[in-house]
Amino acid sequence: MSSTLSYARYGKDNVRVYKVQRNEDGTQDVTEMTVCTLLEGDIAASWTHSDNANIVATDTQKQTVYITAKQHPVNPPELFASILSQHYIDTYPHITAAHVDVIVHRWTRMEVEGKPHPHSFFRDGAETRVVGAVARRDKGIDVKSGIKGLLVLKSTGSQFWGFHRDEYTQLPETWDRILSTEVEAAWNWKTFTGLEEVQKEVAGFDQAWKDARTITMETFAKENSPSVQNTMYLMSDQILAKVPRVESVEYSLPNKHYFEIDLSWHKGLKNTGKDAEVYAPQSDPNGLIQCTVTRQSSGAKL
Repeated sequence: MSSTLSYARYGKDNVRVYKVQRNEDGTQDVTEMTVCTLLEGDIAASWTHSDNANIVATDTQKQTVYITAKQHPVNPPELFASILSQHYIDTYPHITAAHVDVIVHRWTRMEVEGKPHPHSFFRDGAETRVVGAVARRDKGIDVKSGIKGLLVLKSTGSQFWGFHRDEYTQLPETWDRILSTEVEAAWNWKTFTGLEEVQKEVAGFDQAWKDARTITMETFAKENSPSVQNTMYLMSDQILAKVPRVESVEYSLPNKHYFEIDLSWHKGLKNTGKDAEVYAPQSDPNGLIQCTVTRQSSGAKL
């Protein structure tokens, strides 16, 4: 045979899970997640020799997600993903790495007659909390936390000027523009030695998510942004300062454009520059700006 299998993993994707917590005071809390599991290890024979002896069926993985959700906490999601990934390592000696990704869908408690309702919720946007945990045999657990789908906009307080210009450049400089983006942010935790160490960080996971979300929105709103690049760097730097156990922060921010509409053709109607009030939202093409900011002590440089 002239070929070799150089990479293989498999699992179950889009496992939908909903869990209700019934509290002693009569209130209820709900969590809805979408889970993906992927396993690596001594599994090559399934590809190369049609031998499935070492394949933990994807249906088995799905049922394991449900059972783990029943028997363990699902919040914070970092803990649930770590418990689940470590389970695959502990249960199957031929598995060397278990990847678990969790998307937490928003359910916000309703207010009815000015009071929080004990068991009614609404979805107030497409934003999700995302988590990835990877348990590796004898190498601990790596955890990544994040935010996706947080759509933000400000109608002023953004600039873009002083950029490189050449014969291909048409974009004018601007000192006042609309800035909108859909935030995708992630922060990578220092490797945990095992589940016991993950469990010690339970309160920190939720606090870090709250802090990262607050930093993202407040920096976006307050900063008279000279560029998306600089704004995302400032966000990352603040998260690293706020959460000592986080080793690096990643942002991916698409620039959602709003273009002025020249209406001067209609009776000289002014709608550009300082007179602009009506804009045309654009779906594509769009700018896409990304970065990873790492603690200086790690020695990482661009």
